[in-house]
Amino acid sequence: MKSLQPRLAFSSTVWRHVLTICAGLLIASGIGSCGGGSGSSSPSGTSSGSAGSTSGTTSAPGTTTPGGTTTGSTPAAAQTYPTDVLMHHNDLARTGQMLAETTLTLANVNSATFGKLRFLPADGKVDAQPLFVTNLMIGTAAHNVVYVVTEHDSVYAYDADSGNALWQISLAAAGETSSPDPGCTDITPEIGITSTPVIDRSRGPNGALYAVAMTTDAGANVHHRLHAIDLATGAELFGGPTEIAATYPGSGAEGANGVLTFTPALHTERAALTLVNGTIYMGWTAHCMSGNYNGWLMAYSEDTLQQTSALPVTPNGSQGSIWMAGSGMASDGASVYFIDGNGTFNPTLNAQGFPVDGDLGDAFIKLCATPTLVATDYFAMYDVVAQAAADNDFGSGGAMLLPDQTASDGTVKHLAVGAGKDTHIYLVDRDNMGKFNSTTNNIRQELIGVLTGGIWGSPAYFNSVVYYGGQTDALKALPIANALLATTPSSQSPTTFAYPGATPAISANGTSNGIVWAAENGTVGALHAYDATNLAHELYNSNQAGTRDQFGPGNKFITPMIADGKVYVGATNGVAVYGLLN
Repeated sequence: MKSLQPRLAFSSTVWRHVLTICAGLLIASGIGSCGGGSGSSSPSGTSSGSAGSTSGTTSAPGTTTPGGTTTGSTPAAAQTYPTDVLMHHNDLARTGQMLAETTLTLANVNSATFGKLRFLPADGKVDAQPLFVTNLMIGTAAHNVVYVVTEHDSVYAYDADSGNALWQISLAAAGETSSPDPGCTDITPEIGITSTPVIDRSRGPNGALYAVAMTTDAGANVHHRLHAIDLATGAELFGGPTEIAATYPGSGAEGANGVLTFTPALHTERAALTLVNGTIYMGWTAHCMSGNYNGWLMAYSEDTLQQTSALPVTPNGSQGSIWMAGSGMASDGASVYFIDGNGTFNPTLNAQGFPVDGDLGDAFIKLCATPTLVATDYFAMYDVVAQAAADNDFGSGGAMLLPDQTASDGTVKHLAVGAGKDTHIYLVDRDNMGKFNSTTNNIRQELIGVLTGGIWGSPAYFNSVVYYGGQTDALKALPIANALLATTPSSQSPTTFAYPGATPAISANGTSNGIVWAAENGTVGALHAYDATNLAHELYNSNQAGTRDQFGPGNKFITPMIADGKVYVGATNGVAVYGLLN
C-alpha cells in the first residue's frame, strides 16, 4: 500500500501519530473506520454552525489589517446562528437544508407575493454558491452579510437587508489577472474563483472566509493560491495567501523520474472547499478533463494556510478528476467522502482489496478526516473500467450523507448516496463501502431506471426524502425507509431541467413548510419552487410574472442559497435576490 501513503509536508509529532493510526487501520482491515460511520454529523438537524472549527484550544496566528497592524487571534467565543450558510449545500453532510427559515412558507411563495427584490452586481460569472453570515459586526454596526465570489477573482460583501456593497477585494496579485480559459467550454471566458469558499466564524478577529483563486501573470504562468479573508474587512489573514504546489511519488501522467508534480496550468479547483477539524480539503480537476493529468487531493491547515498533505487518486495512472459539479466533499466528522471521475482503475487487488498500484479512478472514496490524506475504503462499480472508457464519470455528481437509518432487521446503517453520468443511484454503507468486485456491486442498494438523465449536480435531503434532478429530467422525490430508497419517485416536478439538470436546495421551518428550490439553466434562466411533499405542486417560478423576476441567462451548476427570508441565485454577472415583495 505504499502508493496510497501521502508525502508529509509537516512535522507535527501528533499528526505523525494520527497517520500511523490511519495507516494501521487501512493495512489491518482495508476499511479503516476512522472512529465510526456516524461520526458527528446530523443531516436532519439544524443546517448551520461554524464549519469545521477546532476544539478551541488552538489559537490562530496574529492577523493583519489593510493598514498592516496585528489585531489578535481567535475570538474567545465566536457565535454562530441557525441562519448562517457557511459552506456549499449548508452542512458537511451536503444535504442542502436550511431548516431555520421562518419567513418563506407554502402559502406566501407565489408570484403575487414573492419575487425578485434586487440584483447584486458583480464583475464576472458567479459559479460558486453565495454564502451568508448573520449579525456580523462591521465597524460599529451589525450586518447580515452575503458573500459573493466571481470568476474575475473578486470577493464581495453585501448587506443582505439593503443590498449595499460593504466591501470588495480582488484576489489577483499585482500584475496578474484571472486566467483565460484554455479553449475549454466548461468555465469560460475566464477562470478565477470557481469553487464555493468555506467560512469559519471562530478564526481571526472577525471570522475567516477561505477561497482558492486562479490567476495568470505577465509571463503566462498560472497560479493557484489559498486565501483567508477577514469577514468584516476583506483583509488577508494568517500570512496568506499560500501558493499551491504539490509532489508525490509515482509514475502517473504528471510524473517524471518517479515523482508526480502538480501542474497549475492543467488544473482548476472546482469542488467546493471542505473544512473539517481545522483542515481544509480541496479536490482538483483538469480543464474539460483532458490532457496528461492526475486528479489531486490536497489538505491545508486553516490556521497556517500551509499544506499538510497531498494525494493523487491515480498516482501510477492518469485522470481521476475531482469536481462533482461544484459540490464539496462530505464528512461525518470522522471521515471525508468524495467521488472522482474517469481515471485509471486496476481491477487486480491486493490483500486489503485495494488496486495493487493504488489507482482509484471513477470511485466513491473514503478518507480519514485528519490533516493527512489516507484512503481507508472505497466503492468502484463492477464495470468501472468500461464505465471510464465510455466517459461515464461517476464523479460528475456529488456525494451526500444520510442521517442514521434503521434497517428492517433493526440494525443502524450509516449511509451515503451518489450518482453520475450512468443514471444509476448508488447507496453505500459508510462502514463497509463495498470496494470492487468484478461481477457485482457489493453495496446497500443500486437504483436503475429511476433517473432518465445523468447527474451533473448533487442531491438534497429533507424529512426522510432524497431529491435528485438529472439532466433533461424532472426533479424527483425518493423516500427512504428501512435504510433503502424507494424504487419509484413519490412525486416529480412538472418541469424538465435541461443540461446540467438541477442541484436542489431546501428551505423549511424545522419539519414544516418544506420548499424545494432549483435553478434552471438556459438562455433565460429560472428559479423554481416546489412543495417538498409533492413536487407536482409548483409554487413559483421566476418566469411567471413576465420579465419582472428574470435574471438573464442561466449559469451552470448553480445551487440556490436560502437565508433569512431570501433566496440567492448566482448568475452570469451577479446574484439575483428573491423574497417577499412587501
